[in-house]
Amino acid sequence: MQGSWAFSLKRVPGLLWLGLLGMICEPILPERMQAQSRGVYPLGMSALNSGVTPESGFTYSNQLLFYSRDEIKENDGATLPIKGSNSVLMDLNSIVWVSTRTLLGDAHYSAIATLPFAQNDLTSDIHGNISGGSGFADSYYVPFVLGWNKERISVRAMYGFLAPTGRFAAGATNNVGSGYWTNAISSGQTFELLKGETLFLSAFEMYEFHTTQEGTATRPGQTFDLDYSITHSFPIRSMRLQVGGVGYEQRQTTSTNGPSITLEESRERYAVNALGVTSTLALPKRKLNLGVRFFEEFANRATFQGYSLQL
Repeated sequence: MQGSWAFSLKRVPGLLWLGLLGMICEPILPERMQAQSRGVYPLGMSALNSGVTPESGFTYSNQLLFYSRDEIKENDGATLPIKGSNSVLMDLNSIVWVSTRTLLGDAHYSAIATLPFAQNDLTSDIHGNISGGSGFADSYYVPFVLGWNKERISVRAMYGFLAPTGRFAAGATNNVGSGYWTNAISSGQTFELLKGETLFLSAFEMYEFHTTQEGTATRPGQTFDLDYSITHSFPIRSMRLQVGGVGYEQRQTTSTNGPSITLEESRERYAVNALGVTSTLALPKRKLNLGVRFFEEFANRATFQGYSLQL
């Protein structure tokens, strides 16, 4: 399968923005909401061309992700009467290497390193600015990727880990790291639904295994992530435009545990849902892809709710 490849680092969960949300929002949340957070994967970034492996050699990718949240949802989906806003801006710099050799049915081996920078801000209508931090965040490494590019289907299988390289101190208001390691297994699939590379369906799945957070002895619950898209692609002179619908889902699958987590909090399970639109312009002669995605969240539970703009 050919298809324009928009590097959507599915394995690049390389950001603890949700960990950030859980930590920096604590000062204005009711007690029962303080345990809330999300997984470490930046949702939506792998919605396009999830299964496609790039050409052999080195590839550089940059993604700018903006998340804004202004609602807090309870475990039953009700909106809490708390006014404020949280924003997280992330700049992901990824280097991908793909081998020229193949194995296991013409699979290409590749590896990925993602070095992120993040800035976050939390503001309350009552207290004003509560917290904010910026700097080098938790880095993400994928030492094992196998990718199969077939005529009308492309698939990738991956293992990666998030290293706590970002600044973190329990109770601090300027954290940009999560304070814990995360192991992640993931897979991406892209299907050419119509011949001629005009209609594509992509899906990306990840499962996160979180370790214990340094300084708090809290172990976040495990998380399942899903990104997906259906897009139409058509030529414009020497370029190719890909447009369509996108979405993401996230579910907490196990309990969060720790000395400060109550029984009620450990029973909560966050859920995130979003739908949106995307547009990507591919310039094959320059080996360059430019894209934008917008997601609007809805019907979330036990977490924050807002929107995301991704470039």
